[in-house]
Amino acid sequence: MKFQLLVTLLPVVLPLVHGAPARRDTSNPDLRGSDSLVGYSPDNKGGSDSPPDIEYTLIPGQKEDQKIGSYLDFEKADNPQPIRGSTGADDPGPRNYYYDRINSDKLAPPELTMARPSMRSGRWSSIPEQENYRYSYLLKRLGIDGAGWARQENTVVMPDATLMAGVDMRLAPAGYRELHWHVAAEWSLVLNGSCRIQAVNENGETFVDDLTAGDVWFFPPGVPHSIQALDDGVEFLLVFDDGDFSEDNTFLATEVFLHTPKEVLSKNFGVDISAFDKIPDDELYIFKGTPAPADIEKQNVTTAAGLVPLAQSYSYHFSEQPAHKVAGGSVKIVDPLTFPIASNFSAAIVTVHPGGMREIHWHPTSDEWTFFISGQGRATLFTAPDAATTFDYAGGDVGYFPKSNSHYIENTGDEDLVFVEVLQAPKFTDVALGQWIASTPKQIVADTLNLSEDMLDNLKTEKQFVVAGTSS
Repeated sequence: MKFQLLVTLLPVVLPLVHGAPARRDTSNPDLRGSDSLVGYSPDNKGGSDSPPDIEYTLIPGQKEDQKIGSYLDFEKADNPQPIRGSTGADDPGPRNYYYDRINSDKLAPPELTMARPSMRSGRWSSIPEQENYRYSYLLKRLGIDGAGWARQENTVVMPDATLMAGVDMRLAPAGYRELHWHVAAEWSLVLNGSCRIQAVNENGETFVDDLTAGDVWFFPPGVPHSIQALDDGVEFLLVFDDGDFSEDNTFLATEVFLHTPKEVLSKNFGVDISAFDKIPDDELYIFKGTPAPADIEKQNVTTAAGLVPLAQSYSYHFSEQPAHKVAGGSVKIVDPLTFPIASNFSAAIVTVHPGGMREIHWHPTSDEWTFFISGQGRATLFTAPDAATTFDYAGGDVGYFPKSNSHYIENTGDEDLVFVEVLQAPKFTDVALGQWIASTPKQIVADTLNLSEDMLDNLKTEKQFVVAGTSS
């Protein structure tokens, strides 16, 4: 899967926000985009980023009903897929195919291993492999009728990742993540495909927008919303501001109706009890529905309160923001300075060319939650006073770097390494080791590190973000 940042939507003009303006990063303005990329535009016709064609052959047992639960031998499968019977959907990757082949019942779990005694329907299974600050997504929760799948990372599998949790989700064409809300805030990056998102806030203000690969959305806690894939399907990354967050604890529309007496529903909506005779007898979670109309205006429902104000819009067309190019790759940032509603989510998409490296750095005010979009790399995490551990990462992995712990991420492959760094902070900031040393009086550095005068003369006082390798 190639992560494409497509220009598909025309920018709109953002009205002035009342109150003191956010402080812009004047030291390096190219790192951030225009605040005109916030929100829905009438010119938005929904752009599309088609995922790559996925070639695979289902192995014996995959077409059987999920309840049968036959063993799936993926050892010799060229491209094993998270599909069992009518559940799940294809996976364009990238992912760790070796792990998938040796963990077939986590990639495509039978119904019995997905269930927990306290829950009626399929759920997450046993704990995948973990290594403190590295996690490889393995287990998937499969949607019904081939509608998609989801897999999550939280403190159950990464106990030290206390500040944030993540979910990787795929929806097939016309697939829904059903109407829901949750206690945690949700920040999302679209990885491939396109989708339509919809929400209603506590003021009764409504919102709808179409997003494509590279775009971002944010829903505050308690705001009910839905997500539907457009013609090509969609895969997106979700990040929550609570390391204990679980996809199983979201508030689903189906569950609200199932846990409310029909007599009460009848009174609430002012209709006859018979109106609820055909509501689902279980949650839907991920399911297929009627394809969204091509004209988004047909779904632009409004109330007396009107639309969500543009300045507080839930989407940001990050795909249109040019990347800031540096010697070893590129970087671009989205944070509350340009996307105000995501008040404590700051993120950077980093591309590292072969042989290059995200420079040694640390974040003074936040842990860093990192998702590796494509490529392969390694990182060393240093924790005072003398602990250092090196981890290897591939596309689909999650890394976690605690606040003020120094680290780097090096591209060890022959293709670009692309990843997203997410912070819980009102502005994306870091401290670069190179800038610190270069900006400290030479005498102090020389006395401390015994570095040569020639080296000190050639240090760069500006952040590099990504440094080039010998093969860049």
